[in-house]
Amino acid sequence: MQHRHLKVKLVKSEWLRYLLIGTGVLSLAVGGVGLFLPLVPTVPFLLVAVICFSRSSARFHAWLIEHRHLGPILKEYLVHGSVPLRAKCVAIGAIWISFPVTAFVFVQTVWLRILLLSIAACVTLYLLVLPIAPRPTQDPESGKGKP
Repeated sequence: MQHRHLKVKLVKSEWLRYLLIGTGVLSLAVGGVGLFLPLVPTVPFLLVAVICFSRSSARFHAWLIEHRHLGPILKEYLVHGSVPLRAKCVAIGAIWISFPVTAFVFVQTVWLRILLLSIAACVTLYLLVLPIAPRPTQDPESGKGKP
């Protein structure tokens, strides 16, 4: 079922389109790293990537939405504006482990520490206000979940 949020509406400006593609690819790469490193949040970067691709590249957007592993979370967000509870908890946990460690171990400048912690707080607030995706119900005959 095609939903209005799954449609791609490309920007007209060529340089803005390339900027969005670059930001989307970078966000996708960082989100991919987050799949393997527990301190890097995956979900917020994937959401940034899909939003950037929805405005810049129909091909990249379709690839990401139809991806076997990443697609279901992104579709849930785009169609219903919700994120699974587990993804939300893992993302918030990873943010509050990685950002303070980075701010206090690797950064010496006070203003940059404040900036990093402010970004962590803003992303956390955004994730907290997102609705939680309903759990799929179990089909007793097949043992598979139904939406």
